[in-house]
Amino acid sequence: MAVHPLFELVKNRALFEDLARSYGTPLYLYVDEQLRSNLETIDAALRSAIRDYHICYAIKANSNPHLLSRMRYHLPSLGGDCSSPGELEAARRAGITGSECIFTGNYESADDLQAALDAGAHINLDDITSLDRLARLGLPEEISFRLNPGFGRGTFAQIVTAGEKAKFGVPHRDLVTAYRRAYELGIRQFGLQCMTGSGNLDPDYFESLLGVILQHARELETALGIHLNYLSIGGGFGIPYRDDQEPLDFGNLFSRLGRILGQSYRRSKDRPQLWIEPGKSIVGNTGILLTRVTGIKSGYRTYIGTDAGMETLMRPALYNAYHRIYKVGEPEAEPVQVVDITGRICENTDRLAVERPFPAVKEGDLLAILDVGAYGYSMSHQFNTRPRPAEVLLVDQRPQLIRRRETIDDIFRTTKL
Repeated sequence: MAVHPLFELVKNRALFEDLARSYGTPLYLYVDEQLRSNLETIDAALRSAIRDYHICYAIKANSNPHLLSRMRYHLPSLGGDCSSPGELEAARRAGITGSECIFTGNYESADDLQAALDAGAHINLDDITSLDRLARLGLPEEISFRLNPGFGRGTFAQIVTAGEKAKFGVPHRDLVTAYRRAYELGIRQFGLQCMTGSGNLDPDYFESLLGVILQHARELETALGIHLNYLSIGGGFGIPYRDDQEPLDFGNLFSRLGRILGQSYRRSKDRPQLWIEPGKSIVGNTGILLTRVTGIKSGYRTYIGTDAGMETLMRPALYNAYHRIYKVGEPEAEPVQVVDITGRICENTDRLAVERPFPAVKEGDLLAILDVGAYGYSMSHQFNTRPRPAEVLLVDQRPQLIRRRETIDDIFRTTKL
């Protein structure tokens, strides 16, 4: 059983009480030391096994430019995986150039494609029709297409991004046709991308996936006489959200991927660069959502009400996702009751935990919700006209405010009476 890397930090009641007094709750906290550790682990594993690689952080996971700049500080070669003009702008603000980014949209508008062109990003197209829209604006020197290999895997059905039910990518049977069309338009530089789902912890899956990508890459090169500059296997590297899950061993994983890449391209000069697009494996376990107990109700069930709800952390309501939740100062406290932990939102899906064994708490206690660095703040919203929380970065346990708390006035700032 793996111990969460921030478990000891949650014991520091004085620190969290001080943060709550200074910045209010609910509050998103990120731990810089864990961010650095995650980046160093992934980069070192790639460097030892593959060498010619590029890491594009999936900005959709958390787009705070201050966090991105810290990532860039810890890993100066870091690029960005962008899916919107806003994410391209977040990368730019953090000092990540467009040429270091891959832009992967789907059902892209002309504005989306123009933003990617203007940024000089590596444009990764979702469909042959995307190429037609792009051609009306202008053609870059290089493009890639997103392969849908006909299968996918993810923690939940909603985050499987390939297969017959997924809205993403070019079906494998149409891949050669897509690249031939690009070649006919005069494009001579190519990549190939494939992203099949999120939250995977099985290294065998990634090995099988790369094998399929390599098969299609070789077919493309043979059929069209082209060379692929890079192959991106996307992201989808999971993190443990439960105590009984083990983290991915990136050293072992990339050693295996490097071996099959070398077997497919025996001459290193012919070998495409390997790209990855990790999100939650970089930022997920760096985040803690600090929330205060606002009420306890004993009804048909026992409910612990908090000032964070589905508007603050959407994943449990959206996917029935599980997050570890601890009583601040006493993360090792034994459970004495079974509760639902809920927010203040007028929806019955507003549950952060359901039928969860939990220790005794009282109004005013602080709770720490773990592993919220990815798809936490980035999925937060203003339902019930509740402002979004502040974000704070802890560097050597010294807090830095990296996004102020919204106010009700902020919500109405763009309206007109």
